Amino acid sequence: MGKPQDSKLAADAVSLHTNPGESSRDYHDNDEFNTPEVAVDDLPPNYDDAFASSESASLLPSTATPAPAAPSTISTIAKRPHVADATFMEDCNTGAQYWVSRTLEDPARLESHIRQLADIPPRPYIKLTGTHTETRRDNKDKTEKHTVTDFDISIELTPYLYSDARYRRSWTELRTVDNGEKAKRGTILAKRAPGSSQSIEVGGVPKPTLKEWCHMYAASHAGLKAFTLRRAMVGFDEELVKQRLRTLVNDTNYRGHVRVDLVTRGSLVECYNDARINRWRLTSWIQWLFMLTLMFVFSWPYLWLRTKRWEVAVAEWPYSRVAEDGSKEYVSISEDQWYNLWGRAICKAVLEKRQTELGQSDLRRAHEAEPSFDTGNDTVDGALGIFRAGIHAMNEVNRHLGWGGDC
Repeated sequence: MGKPQDSKLAADAVSLHTNPGESSRDYHDNDEFNTPEVAVDDLPPNYDDAFASSESASLLPSTATPAPAAPSTISTIAKRPHVADATFMEDCNTGAQYWVSRTLEDPARLESHIRQLADIPPRPYIKLTGTHTETRRDNKDKTEKHTVTDFDISIELTPYLYSDARYRRSWTELRTVDNGEKAKRGTILAKRAPGSSQSIEVGGVPKPTLKEWCHMYAASHAGLKAFTLRRAMVGFDEELVKQRLRTLVNDTNYRGHVRVDLVTRGSLVECYNDARINRWRLTSWIQWLFMLTLMFVFSWPYLWLRTKRWEVAVAEWPYSRVAEDGSKEYVSISEDQWYNLWGRAICKAVLEKRQTELGQSDLRRAHEAEPSFDTGNDTVDGALGIFRAGIHAMNEVNRHLGWGGDC
């Protein structure tokens, strides 16, 4: 159960899916006005669908060079591993996963479990929200301010973390924390490795591999302990996308408050040792009991001080990376291509004041001509046509006069 001494341990940074000699897509940062468009029919599927299994004028100048196509189906999406004796809980809001298992106290099985979980991508979303404040008077003639949500739109980025989703080809890399990186290393507080100061390592001691960390975790006699894996999308120009989306919304003459966030679900995985208290902390009715009786005020400090944590494993899923020649290469499409692809659908959803997650059906409708009504009844067809024309007229009025301002 101690730290292994095998001199042939694998390196801590393991590329899980990049095939030797596999080509990638090269795009240069300075080539902003030479952004190829992506065809709607070439879209990768939504992650949820895969797991269960034109007028297309670009918003940025583009060329006729098509982007590499992703497959229309995914046949082998990585699934959550099965542990027979595990108590499992998943947070419905954040997607964080929690495991309690005696099996995972074995270092070899824990390492295998972490590698399988690293094979599952995080779920990043671009979330676009618009709100305004309304001042109202109640029955007692007092003014109250209410925040009104005008639109709340999200788009998932997970499909664009694969170069070939059919065969699960990506650039994901499982690594351990560097010696100069602050992290919880079997401790309560985050700290650097002994003899390290920021990025400078005294003596050049190599950092522990995943296998070594798993053995150190298993050898610990702590009553409560947890081994953590973090999954993250890297290489995504978040500020560029935020700026373009804010400009897109402002061009509709929206006068409210715009917020653009990059939200990631499923980024955290924690594996606890098999202890009664750890099983209690994952039991819903006990959580509610402690919340309603305010006992969490005492239990939370106790759990925080008692639990030793190993937050040393990181699964990075690159959206892009820097090539050897200094250019930027993308695993699927660039940020500009993504904006060209989704901009029209996002603009339409904003004007329609939708509050939903956009999918491929929304993307197709945005790039296709609106269907004509043909119910067989001229009166009904005429009424529907008038209704659609009224909606279009309202949208145009909003564009010219402004909408969504505080009042």
